Amino acid sequence: MDITIELLDRGHIRADSNHVVSGAVMGTAKEPDPQTVMGESPVYNLVIDHPEATILWDTGSHPSAGDGYWPPALYAAFEHYDAADHELTADLAAAGYDLAEIDAVVMSHLHLDHAGGLYEFAGTDVPIYVHEEELKYAYYSANTDAGSAYVASDFDHDLNWEIVHQQSETHFEGIEFIHLPGHTPGLLGVQIARDGETVIVAGDQAYVRDNYDQERPMSTGLLWSRTHWFESLQRLKDRERRHDATVICGHDAGDVARLRKGIGSE
Repeated sequence: MDITIELLDRGHIRADSNHVVSGAVMGTAKEPDPQTVMGESPVYNLVIDHPEATILWDTGSHPSAGDGYWPPALYAAFEHYDAADHELTADLAAAGYDLAEIDAVVMSHLHLDHAGGLYEFAGTDVPIYVHEEELKYAYYSANTDAGSAYVASDFDHDLNWEIVHQQSETHFEGIEFIHLPGHTPGLLGVQIARDGETVIVAGDQAYVRDNYDQERPMSTGLLWSRTHWFESLQRLKDRERRHDATVICGHDAGDVARLRKGIGSE
């Protein structure tokens, strides 16, 4: 099927590398106090141009993330230092799209660096696909201490929610929504069957290649359930083998470079 995938550059987050890969920098007897390594991770969205619809994958961070919109402790830990330079409408325009052209939005999950542009769709009839478990947990977490990376004002809008209930659902021909609990209880990936290749966008099931290739998890603070994360990882790898698929991670600079060149590029 003729499906194109266009990268939207949504800026960069700076954080301690130990968040992204658990134990990335560890003390030893000889070096009990190793130097902290701050890493930089890209934030991106995708426009999936499908014969049935123009689909937006995720919406990035709110442009006021660094101006007090994000809770101070979260911003200090995960500094989206250029969020103000990456409004969704501007980044869409840079890729040749208008907000009005978006027919559907697929939310991998509702963390603050993914759901911050949902306000652009408030009061519209654009369907916002999200897994049932994610929507429940996001509202619960944003109003309790259960999970800290949700901001209620990102998603508490008059939105046309389209709820995904199953482990696998297809709402557009050739695009399969895959439930991948672990990072959050309702994380969604998508498997896209294009002409000549299969692409799996894993989202934050794997932030970077080390999470996926080496099976090194993110920090405990970035995992709702390590057991579910590992099970989801194995299901993804099985899909990769069966479909000879290209897997794209959620914040990996190398994968973003491949997206920019075109899927399948080395």
